[in-house]
Amino acid sequence: MSALIGAALLAAGRPVTARELAATLDLPEQTVRREFQAFERTLAAADLGFVAEAVAGGWRLIVPPALVACLSPLLAPPPLPALSSAALEVLAVIAYRQPVTRAEIEAMRGGSAGTVVPLQERELVKVVGRSDAVGSPLLYGTTARFLLDFGLDSLGELPPLGSGGFSHLLRG
Repeated sequence: MSALIGAALLAAGRPVTARELAATLDLPEQTVRREFQAFERTLAAADLGFVAEAVAGGWRLIVPPALVACLSPLLAPPPLPALSSAALEVLAVIAYRQPVTRAEIEAMRGGSAGTVVPLQERELVKVVGRSDAVGSPLLYGTTARFLLDFGLDSLGELPPLGSGGFSHLLRG
Protein backbone atom coordinates (compact mmCIF):
# COMPACT_ATOMS: atom_id res chain seq x y z
CA MET A 1 0.00 0.00 0.00
CA SER A 2 2.88 2.39 0.79
CA ALA A 3 4.23 1.90 -2.73
CA LEU A 4 0.86 2.86 -4.25
CA ILE A 5 0.54 5.95 -2.06
CA GLY A 6 4.10 7.05 -2.83
CA ALA A 7 3.61 6.45 -6.56
CA ALA A 8 0.35 8.42 -6.53
CA LEU A 9 1.94 11.41 -4.79
CA LEU A 10 4.95 11.35 -7.09
CA ALA A 11 2.90 10.93 -10.28
CA ALA A 12 0.42 13.68 -9.38
CA GLY A 13 3.07 16.34 -8.83
CA ARG A 14 0.58 18.27 -6.70
CA PRO A 15 -1.18 17.79 -3.38
CA VAL A 16 -3.48 14.76 -3.50
CA THR A 17 -6.48 14.60 -1.16
CA ALA A 18 -7.55 11.60 0.89
CA ARG A 19 -10.73 11.49 -1.18
CA GLU A 20 -8.73 11.30 -4.44
CA LEU A 21 -6.48 8.56 -3.07
CA ALA A 22 -9.49 6.65 -1.75
CA ALA A 23 -11.19 6.78 -5.16
CA THR A 24 -7.98 5.83 -6.97
CA LEU A 25 -7.18 2.94 -4.64
CA ASP A 26 -10.83 1.91 -4.19
CA LEU A 27 -10.57 2.11 -0.39
CA PRO A 28 -12.51 3.96 2.32
CA GLU A 29 -11.11 7.41 3.14
CA GLN A 30 -10.43 6.40 6.75
CA THR A 31 -8.31 3.47 5.55
CA VAL A 32 -6.37 5.78 3.24
CA ARG A 33 -5.68 8.18 6.12
CA ARG A 34 -4.42 5.30 8.28
CA GLU A 35 -2.28 3.94 5.44
CA PHE A 36 -0.90 7.41 4.75
CA GLN A 37 0.27 7.69 8.36
CA ALA A 38 2.07 4.36 7.95
CA PHE A 39 3.55 5.65 4.66
CA GLU A 40 4.85 8.77 6.44
CA ARG A 41 6.54 6.66 9.12
CA THR A 42 8.10 4.35 6.51
CA LEU A 43 9.33 7.32 4.51
CA ALA A 44 10.87 8.98 7.56
CA ALA A 45 12.60 5.76 8.65
CA ALA A 46 14.03 5.20 5.15
CA ASP A 47 15.65 8.69 5.12
CA LEU A 48 15.42 8.95 1.31
CA GLY A 49 15.79 12.72 0.99
CA PHE A 50 12.12 13.55 0.62
CA VAL A 51 9.16 13.66 2.98
CA ALA A 52 5.39 13.86 2.76
CA GLU A 53 3.80 17.19 3.62
CA ALA A 54 0.16 17.98 4.39
CA VAL A 55 -0.74 21.16 2.52
CA ALA A 56 -3.69 22.70 0.63
CA GLY A 57 -6.08 20.00 1.82
CA GLY A 58 -3.95 17.10 0.58
CA TRP A 59 -0.48 15.56 0.68
CA ARG A 60 2.56 16.00 -1.53
CA LEU A 61 6.17 14.90 -1.60
CA ILE A 62 8.81 17.56 -0.92
CA VAL A 63 12.53 17.85 -0.30
CA PRO A 64 13.13 18.72 3.37
CA PRO A 65 14.18 22.37 3.78
CA ALA A 66 17.53 21.30 5.26
CA LEU A 67 18.47 19.67 1.94
CA VAL A 68 17.23 22.39 -0.43
CA ALA A 69 20.41 24.49 -0.16
CA CYS A 70 22.53 21.51 -1.25
CA LEU A 71 20.36 21.07 -4.33
CA SER A 72 20.12 24.71 -5.40
CA PRO A 73 22.28 24.23 -8.53
CA LEU A 74 19.74 21.68 -9.78
CA LEU A 75 16.64 23.68 -8.99
CA ALA A 76 15.10 25.81 -11.71
CA PRO A 77 13.73 28.26 -12.55
CA PRO A 78 15.36 30.83 -10.30
CA PRO A 79 13.03 32.09 -7.60
CA LEU A 80 10.90 35.13 -8.32
CA PRO A 81 11.90 38.32 -6.56
CA ALA A 82 10.39 38.79 -3.13
CA LEU A 83 6.98 40.41 -3.01
CA SER A 84 7.07 44.12 -2.32
CA SER A 85 5.48 45.47 0.85
CA ALA A 86 2.65 46.91 -1.28
CA ALA A 87 2.03 43.51 -2.88
CA LEU A 88 2.04 41.83 0.55
CA GLU A 89 -0.48 44.40 1.81
CA VAL A 90 -2.79 43.77 -1.15
CA LEU A 91 -2.38 40.01 -0.74
CA ALA A 92 -3.20 40.30 2.98
CA VAL A 93 -6.36 42.30 2.25
CA ILE A 94 -7.46 39.71 -0.30
CA ALA A 95 -6.60 36.76 1.94
CA TYR A 96 -8.44 38.09 4.99
CA ARG A 97 -11.39 39.84 3.31
CA GLN A 98 -12.11 37.69 0.24
CA PRO A 99 -14.01 37.94 -1.92
CA VAL A 100 -13.08 41.59 -2.31
CA THR A 101 -13.19 44.20 -5.10
CA ARG A 102 -10.28 46.38 -6.21
CA ALA A 103 -12.11 49.44 -4.81
CA GLU A 104 -12.45 47.73 -1.42
CA ILE A 105 -8.75 46.83 -1.47
CA GLU A 106 -7.83 50.44 -2.24
CA ALA A 107 -10.15 51.73 0.50
CA MET A 108 -8.63 49.38 3.10
CA ARG A 109 -5.06 50.14 2.07
CA GLY A 110 -5.55 53.84 1.49
CA GLY A 111 -3.71 53.46 -1.81
CA SER A 112 -3.57 51.76 -5.17
CA ALA A 113 -4.28 48.09 -5.69
CA GLY A 114 -2.00 48.02 -8.74
CA THR A 115 -0.20 44.92 -7.53
CA VAL A 116 -3.27 42.74 -8.13
CA VAL A 117 -2.09 41.92 -11.67
CA PRO A 118 1.38 40.72 -10.59
CA LEU A 119 -0.29 38.66 -7.85
CA GLN A 120 -2.51 37.11 -10.52
CA GLU A 121 0.54 36.43 -12.70
CA ARG A 122 2.13 34.58 -9.77
CA GLU A 123 -1.15 32.65 -9.41
CA LEU A 124 -1.58 33.81 -5.82
CA VAL A 125 -4.94 35.50 -6.47
CA LYS A 126 -7.68 35.05 -9.05
CA VAL A 127 -11.01 36.49 -10.07
CA VAL A 128 -13.69 34.57 -8.18
CA GLY A 129 -16.78 36.36 -9.45
CA ARG A 130 -18.46 39.73 -9.78
CA SER A 131 -19.95 41.97 -7.11
CA ASP A 132 -23.60 42.98 -7.11
CA ALA A 133 -22.43 46.61 -6.74
CA VAL A 134 -22.94 49.16 -9.52
CA GLY A 135 -20.77 48.25 -12.50
CA SER A 136 -20.39 44.62 -11.32
CA PRO A 137 -16.72 44.94 -10.33
CA LEU A 138 -14.53 41.85 -10.23
CA LEU A 139 -14.14 39.99 -6.94
CA TYR A 140 -10.71 38.64 -6.00
CA GLY A 141 -9.77 35.70 -3.81
CA THR A 142 -6.71 33.58 -3.10
CA THR A 143 -5.77 30.39 -4.93
CA ALA A 144 -4.52 26.94 -4.01
CA ARG A 145 -1.08 28.23 -5.08
CA PHE A 146 -1.35 30.83 -2.30
CA LEU A 147 -1.88 28.03 0.21
CA LEU A 148 1.06 26.07 -1.22
CA ASP A 149 3.47 29.01 -1.31
CA PHE A 150 2.61 30.05 2.24
CA GLY A 151 2.59 26.48 3.59
CA LEU A 152 -1.04 26.61 4.70
CA ASP A 153 -3.53 23.76 4.68
CA SER A 154 -6.49 26.14 4.58
CA LEU A 155 -7.35 29.82 5.03
CA GLY A 156 -8.32 28.94 8.61
CA GLU A 157 -4.59 28.68 9.35
CA LEU A 158 -3.97 32.37 8.60
CA PRO A 159 -2.60 34.08 11.69
CA PRO A 160 -5.02 36.33 13.59
CA LEU A 161 -5.16 39.87 12.20
CA GLY A 162 -3.51 41.40 15.26
CA SER A 163 -0.46 39.10 15.08
CA GLY A 164 1.58 41.31 12.76
CA GLY A 165 0.52 39.92 9.40
CA PHE A 166 1.42 36.81 7.53
CA SER A 167 4.64 37.80 5.76
CA HIS A 168 6.53 35.64 8.30
CA LEU A 169 4.96 32.62 6.58
CA LEU A 170 6.99 33.26 3.43
CA ARG A 171 9.57 30.57 2.82
CA GLY A 172 13.01 31.29 1.55
